[in-house]
Amino acid sequence: MKAAVVGEKGLEIRDLPRPQPKPNEVLVRVRAAGLNRADLAVASGRRHGALGGPGTIVGLEWAGEVAEVGAEVKGIKPGERVMCSGNGGYAEYATGDWGRISPIPANNMTFAQAASLPVALQTMHDAIVTNGRLRAGESVLIQGASSGVGLMGLQIAKLKGARLVIGSSTNPGRRARLKEFGADLAIDSRDPAWPEAVAEASQGKGVDLIIDQISASVANQNMKAAAILGRIVNVGRLGGMKGEFDFDLHALKRIDYIGVTFRTRSLEEVREIVGRMRADLWGAVEAGKLALPIDRTFSLDDAAAALAHMRANAHFGKIVLQM
Repeated sequence: MKAAVVGEKGLEIRDLPRPQPKPNEVLVRVRAAGLNRADLAVASGRRHGALGGPGTIVGLEWAGEVAEVGAEVKGIKPGERVMCSGNGGYAEYATGDWGRISPIPANNMTFAQAASLPVALQTMHDAIVTNGRLRAGESVLIQGASSGVGLMGLQIAKLKGARLVIGSSTNPGRRARLKEFGADLAIDSRDPAWPEAVAEASQGKGVDLIIDQISASVANQNMKAAAILGRIVNVGRLGGMKGEFDFDLHALKRIDYIGVTFRTRSLEEVREIVGRMRADLWGAVEAGKLALPIDRTFSLDDAAAALAHMRANAHFGKIVLQM
């Protein structure tokens, strides 16, 4: 099979043996794979948790048809159209744990559309609902909202009854589109006055929940914008891994500051996250209420160009490889 693999000088397209599913795994004939920020690190030779290094097949999410199932797999049959999160998605075949496999809804959803969903749905349901403890009537700010994961966060927040949904983007064109996906207010996180705009929109209270994909460069502004007893969930670090942190402001606001990542979670924990997301959101997915725009598609042979497009940070929504 053809696959995009980490080589000594970057991403390489190689011909590899088709993987064999373990007893708990499903083998999928991949038709499309979604790109994620973590893929940039892996493709450059860095590690993402246990994943990475020379010979690694890149890709954290994909969609296709079931080709084979392991002996322990229940309720999934060859020929079914599925989407999955895991490792090795930039390839013509990939294996995934049965607990991370979801059926593609029978609502004319394409493989490209399906491949855009698993990571965004799992990440944002875990951040907003499980760790963020969002309650209907509260206010939410999604930092870095024009990414695929961010756009899904806006939609989930609105679906779960948030009274006020705010999204940030540093690009004027992308910022103008956030309202299409549920944002009541769009802000520029580079503008020093954005916490004041958030305070005004929240009638001086501040926001109850901040989902932060930027981190270091906005950490203190986030706390300034948060309500007393607010929650900040640290999902990503696009603005830096380390930075200044106002501990007194953190204490004064009595903020819950929560870090999340999939890199240190066990297989059982990830299965639980997927199960909770499916139980809570799948009706909305099937109804087409939770969906992401496809910014651009590339062939598997052009995987390096697809990653360069992501690295340029010029996209809105998801970038997808089609096999």
